Amino acid sequence: MKPEDRPKKPRERIIIALDVPSANEAIALARDLSGEVAFFKIGLQLYTAAGPEIVRAIAATGARIFLDLKLHDIPNTVAKAVAAAGELQVAMLTIHLSGGARMIAAAVGTASPDLLLLGVTVLTSSDETTLHETGVSGGVADQTLRLGQLGAGAGIRGLVASPHEVVRLRQSLPGEMRIVTPGVRPTWAAADDQKRFTTPREALDNGADYLVIGRPVTAHPRPPEAVRRIIGELEEP
Repeated sequence: MKPEDRPKKPRERIIIALDVPSANEAIALARDLSGEVAFFKIGLQLYTAAGPEIVRAIAATGARIFLDLKLHDIPNTVAKAVAAAGELQVAMLTIHLSGGARMIAAAVGTASPDLLLLGVTVLTSSDETTLHETGVSGGVADQTLRLGQLGAGAGIRGLVASPHEVVRLRQSLPGEMRIVTPGVRPTWAAADDQKRFTTPREALDNGADYLVIGRPVTAHPRPPEAVRRIIGELEEP
């Protein structure tokens, strides 16, 4: 994914999370939504259940793929996993920035120019209690910025962060950094397990490039209708 590929239209900025248990469900959703959005996210649940073939199957619908595996291992293993994802021709891939500078640099060094490697900062299901349980004494905002700066210094060109931290990241990091925000919920949707979330409009106004949206669309009785409703809200002046 090159710099000139930065999204402009609302439909290009929405990534639908295919967090479903089977390949058949994922493919059906992708086909149902193929005319509405350009991107789908394949995460651990679906990838573990269906393997690399699900990436190829979803790509066959004409969509771009965000492979959300949140890699975190020794540098050599992560580098090889990044290379393998590149062979699948995915557009985005996640690694955990908490793996440290050497791991991040190894991943960046293996990524193809067309692969946007995304560094995960602090999960949107986490709060200060979660951080303290794992030995992090600071708050969520400070830890997000710390990890974002670590990633930028090691060559990362994109981040995954809560919409609440996007403004501070934009103020502190290079302007070309792309930011993907999960934890996005329309006003009419349930919060589910997200602790730090905003509406789609608020996330874009804060400076997000891409919005990851899952259950408000995938659990809706008519997913295309849910996507059109979100796009309509984003297009409002």
